Amino acid sequence: MLTVFAFLLAIGVLVTFHEFGHYWVAKLCGVRVLRFSIGFGSPLFRFKPRETEWVICPIPLGGYVKMLDEREGYVDPEERSRAFNNQHVLKRIAIVAAGPLANLLLAVLLYWGVIAQGVPQLKPLIGTVVAQTPAAAAGFRDGDRVVSVAGRAVSSWQEIRLALVDAAMSGDVISVRVQNASGAAAERRIDAARFGDKAVQALQQGDPGFSPARFLPAVGVVEPGGVAAKAGLKPGDKLLSVGGQPLPSWEAWVQLVRNSPGKDLQIRIERDGKPMQLSLRPQAVRQDDEMVGRIGVAPLPDAAWNDKLSFMVHYGVFGALQQAAVKTGDTAWMSLKFLGNMLIGHASLNNLSGPLTIANVAGQTAREGLTPYLEFLALISISIGILNLLPIPVLDGGHLMYYVAELVRGKPVSERAQMLGQKIGFILLASLMAFAMLNDFSRLFGG
Repeated sequence: MLTVFAFLLAIGVLVTFHEFGHYWVAKLCGVRVLRFSIGFGSPLFRFKPRETEWVICPIPLGGYVKMLDEREGYVDPEERSRAFNNQHVLKRIAIVAAGPLANLLLAVLLYWGVIAQGVPQLKPLIGTVVAQTPAAAAGFRDGDRVVSVAGRAVSSWQEIRLALVDAAMSGDVISVRVQNASGAAAERRIDAARFGDKAVQALQQGDPGFSPARFLPAVGVVEPGGVAAKAGLKPGDKLLSVGGQPLPSWEAWVQLVRNSPGKDLQIRIERDGKPMQLSLRPQAVRQDDEMVGRIGVAPLPDAAWNDKLSFMVHYGVFGALQQAAVKTGDTAWMSLKFLGNMLIGHASLNNLSGPLTIANVAGQTAREGLTPYLEFLALISISIGILNLLPIPVLDGGHLMYYVAELVRGKPVSERAQMLGQKIGFILLASLMAFAMLNDFSRLFGG
């Protein structure tokens, strides 16, 4: 229920702000707005205080602002000057661009509200390096402090991820400068291409195989009904050895379980200061075309490390606004760059997300608290703004493309050309939406 509510609230806020951008600028330009609709379908609610009818419809996947326009019906001669199609091309450009720009402005305001409270950050320290990943192959070690990524200085994990994503779009090997635990400087080179498309895709999302988290070699969570629960493992159990082989870290335990699908394991643990012996057999599950072991446990976080890792950054009111604008700009540019790389084949289409993934993330962030949810809203608002600015007919960017052509040519693009563009744009957009939905089903129901 929370997921549905969080999703509907997100769509409602983002669509309303987008359409209000069109509405407000249209009114400033003297255009009559006939209807302001949130959602599609038969109206559930309608209100008409003056000349504009305000409507809420049951299908919450968009909205529209209907303006007076001679191309869509009869217009009284006295009102021709208020018709959208009779406005100067610069006014039409302003009205159409106002929707996407309103989404970008909303992102700035949302980020401003979050940043003004103080921003929790993580020091650029590596807590865990996952075996058999580009990071492990590059020589990263637990405790390394990341100094720069592809020549870009970093001071937090957020900056590390942004720099990795940005550098990954070039498709080249990424140079990362670090200081090891003893303070010595070193250079590591991440080459995800050697590990296949999955690793490249993960790197494009800011994950080369290391993370700030560090875990103790102990059980934090046991999945009810899973292999570990049936074997008698409980939260808090310290893992000592398997078959006489010591387990120095949680990562060593994970690797051993993964490599032992269907095999009997003799586990030595410590519970409440007392050693115990247990036996279990990891369940064999298919992952990336191979069978791996799974027992259904999660690790116990290293609280002392997490305390060392975290710090808070405070900005003044105007400083927070500046940071919000910079973050919005950086995220928008990253989105554009990512879309460009998808077009030329440097980024996978599997990264596209549709409404099911958005709804799922909306619910997850809402459960985490107001701040994560506001950041999620800001990110989706940026995505909507950038998507609508793309020069695809049927989107705002497609209309802007026609109006810019009109400005250059000195006359409008022909109706025939516009209709053809609309058909092509609809097919392209429908294809992208279908692909995004397939990705959603694959992520949420494909294991």
